[in-house]
Parts: sequence; structure tokens; C-alpha cells
Amino acid sequence: MDLRNRVVAIMGGSRGLGLELARVFIARGARVALCARDQAELDRARDLLDGKAFVTTCDVGDRDSVYAAIVAIRDEVGDVDVLVNCAGIVQCGPLDDMTAADFEKALQTNLWGPIHATLAVLPSMRARKQGRIVNIASVGGRIAVPHLAPYSVSKFGLVGFSEALRSELASEKIFVTTVCPGLMRTGSARNAWFKGQHEREYAWFATADSLSVTSISAERAAKQIVRACECGDADLVISWQAKLATFVHGIAPGLVQELLGAVAGMLPGPTASKLAVQGKNADSKVAGSRLTRNGDEAAVRNNELGDATDLASS
Repeated sequence: MDLRNRVVAIMGGSRGLGLELARVFIARGARVALCARDQAELDRARDLLDGKAFVTTCDVGDRDSVYAAIVAIRDEVGDVDVLVNCAGIVQCGPLDDMTAADFEKALQTNLWGPIHATLAVLPSMRARKQGRIVNIASVGGRIAVPHLAPYSVSKFGLVGFSEALRSELASEKIFVTTVCPGLMRTGSARNAWFKGQHEREYAWFATADSLSVTSISAERAAKQIVRACECGDADLVISWQAKLATFVHGIAPGLVQELLGAVAGMLPGPTASKLAVQGKNADSKVAGSRLTRNGDEAAVRNNELGDATDLASS
């Protein structure tokens, strides 16, 4: 697909990976619309893009809100040619500190959000017999990661939904791409939610999310995703670490689970409190040090330092 003058709607586009994707789509000549819950955050994102994007508020977990946003995009920019489902919530902490509400919230945002948005744009795409849908899942949707149970459950669901769409829509020239990134330096750790021993949970997550040996830059990831969208690729796993993990899991899942069990044993234990704290409120000597410098710089670039909502990129 030639992206020039194509209408691209990015759900969760006001910061993080969504904002980085907007930069690449705009550079390709696309007309970009950003959707997120926070108007002030959207306004900052539009300023960072030199005003080259249409913005509209949208709660992806609310079906009526999603449909209203798609109508607003159609009326202002045109029918959506490319839908990118990038909105997401990250909750980190021991399973014992997670509640049913945590799982419900993750599913509402990370799974139902893409379902609502996809069903909203499909009639128009089918009528025109063309379109692209890009679902930003995660390697955590292929391999369950310790201390990210609600996130992994919702991303496993998104992978299944995305692959089901691909098989049923390809004959109509609507191509669905399932993206499973590993850790990315988007700066979004500041807006993730942490339970249990908040400072220690945030410290290990922010460090892993920042180091070049464990993560990939958001800029590189965004370029790979847009290229996969242009080509209509079925599947994209981002970062050599994620590719290696999925390969090993495919041939020796039991071994991977044993290793992840050992990792879980080294992570901070549960507490009596069920309180969730955002990363920006869980700073420690580790967070904010040289170990997280790359992530802190990415947070500045990707609009992660403002008044955050509980939506963060995958």
C-alpha cells in the first residue's frame, strides 16, 4: 500500500509507540488521526507533530466512544484506510496482588479496545475492498511473562483475535498484521501501573525497558511496523530478544516455563496492599539513574511526562 494521502487512525496515539508511529506515517505522506482519552495529552502530541495530525478524544474501552471517534475522523479526514490499535494498559506486580478488576481493566483496554475499533472501521473497508489493520500485541501475548499476568492474558487474546481477522479478511483485500514487540524504549514505564513493592517493581521494569541490551528503540520499532503495514505482512516480531524467546518457546515450551519460573522467584514478592501506583510516583535510586537514562530520554520525546491517564503503549 502506498501510504501517501491514506487516512491512518492510531488508537492510543497521543504518546509512546503510538506517537512514534504517527511520525513515521506522516513522513510517508499519510493523513494521521490520533485517538486517546486525554485532550491535553492529544494537544501536546499534535504540537510535537507540528500540527500535522487530527486529534479526537476516545476511550477505547467504550464502544460508543470508539464509534464516535471513527465518525469524527471520517467527517474531518476521510474513511480510515489504516487502523492501528496501539492503546494499552500495563499492570506490573505479583499475581497475589492482582484482583479480578485488574484483569477486567486489562481486557477492556487491550482486547476490547481493538475489537471495538476494528468493528467500527470494517464496514467502510469492506465496501472499498481495501484496508490495513495493525494490532500492537506483545511478545507477552506469545509467552506469559512473570508479574504481568493481566497484561499477558489480554495480549494473548489480542493475538488470537488478530490472527482470526487475518484469515477471514484477506480474501477481501483487508490485510491484518499482528505485531509482537519485545521491550521498547518508549518511556511508557512512567505511566505503567505497579502493585506490590512499588519501587522495586518499577526499578526492574524501567531498567529492562531502558537498557539497549534488553530493549529496542521506539524509532526502529515504528519503522519496522509501518513497513510491515505497507507490505500487508501477517506477523511481525520485533527485537532479536523477542525473536529468540519465541523461537525457543516454540521448540521447548517446558524449558522456557521453567526458566520463567526461576525469574519469578527472583522478582519482588507480594504485599498485603492492593494499591496500584504509577511508575512516575515510584521513583527510587535505580529509577532515574544511568540505568534508565535511555528510557527517560524516550519519555521526553514521546510525550510521557505530562498528566498521564492509565493508558500506555505495548
